[in-house]
Amino acid sequence: MQDALLQAPSPCYVLDETLFRRNLALIRSVKERAGVDIILAFKAFALWKAFPIVREYIQCSTASSVHEACLALEEMKSLAHTYSPAYTDADFDEIMRCSSHITFNSLRQYEHFAAKVAAYPRHISCGIRINPEFSDVETALYNPCAPGSRLGVVAEQLPPLLPRGIEGLHFHTLCESTSYDLERTLQVVEKRFEPWLQQVKWLNMGGGHLMTRKDYNVEHLIATLLAFKERHPHLQIIMEPGSAFAWQTGVLVTTIVDIVENHGIRTAILDASFACHMPDCLEMPYKPAIRGAVEPTAGMPVYRMGGNSCLSGDFVGDWSFDHELQIGERIIFEDMIHYTIVKTTMFNGVSHPSIALLKSDGNLQLWRTFGYDDYKNRMA
Repeated sequence: MQDALLQAPSPCYVLDETLFRRNLALIRSVKERAGVDIILAFKAFALWKAFPIVREYIQCSTASSVHEACLALEEMKSLAHTYSPAYTDADFDEIMRCSSHITFNSLRQYEHFAAKVAAYPRHISCGIRINPEFSDVETALYNPCAPGSRLGVVAEQLPPLLPRGIEGLHFHTLCESTSYDLERTLQVVEKRFEPWLQQVKWLNMGGGHLMTRKDYNVEHLIATLLAFKERHPHLQIIMEPGSAFAWQTGVLVTTIVDIVENHGIRTAILDASFACHMPDCLEMPYKPAIRGAVEPTAGMPVYRMGGNSCLSGDFVGDWSFDHELQIGERIIFEDMIHYTIVKTTMFNGVSHPSIALLKSDGNLQLWRTFGYDDYKNRMA
């Protein structure tokens, strides 16, 4: 793999097909063993040229916007399970065309569109997103159940009988979480929403189920799901992980353009940007792994990595290397496929990384390059 990565253009996101298929096989195994539906969340992974591979294992997806719903129909070749914090009148006809399930964030939104859904020539299953007011997510930016959250309906706001036409409930409380987090969430959901669980046909448990992480207890997940199904045999269970599909399946290849020093801090300036191409590193924030680098260590060279935008805070650090870095050297950031490619920007006109597939046979297939026209046409 290392030799193939050296042949990639820089900067470039590279998806490893072998690692990707390994994740997909595990997800399919959970789906089959637990007897649940698992669908791909585009908000984490929407690299549609990889969808033919995905469809060998998982056939459906979840969308959070009209464009994601269109992508589901066009490239996953199936109708989407769609949820949005709010649908617009301008988009809703297209949402219906592309969706098998539509989850509404509020009762008001459902009431606004209910007649339109009922009149549609094909059945669309409607649901309401609930807010259990419980989440183990510690980062406020990613906690959908924080006090005052705009996402979902709390139990106190639901009528004793759900509106006619509501067939499902949907919660999303997890973020790169464990099966034990899900187990605790289900206990709260059952305690607070049991009367309404008896009124619906399906329960969507949202995303954040990081079942492909090495330390994730898959057997406990399956046992938790089977136990829940035994208590609620009438419910179809849907899960929509995103990160789990592409977890640890690829990298961002970059190159050192310059090395500067200020007050003893050495910064390797790259041909990529944290702000533009690895935004979660600054938003979470978190420090990504770099191939061949370790935490700052006495006696070893220490460097900060700097992005190639004009944003002062476009840097992350520090790391130690077993040698002095050189201009022109490749820096490879690990695990840069999920929630990375989908969140990039062209801020500052910084060159956008190419996208490539490292095929199972070891060959590199370049899928997409970006240039000036891509930057210019966004504002045309």
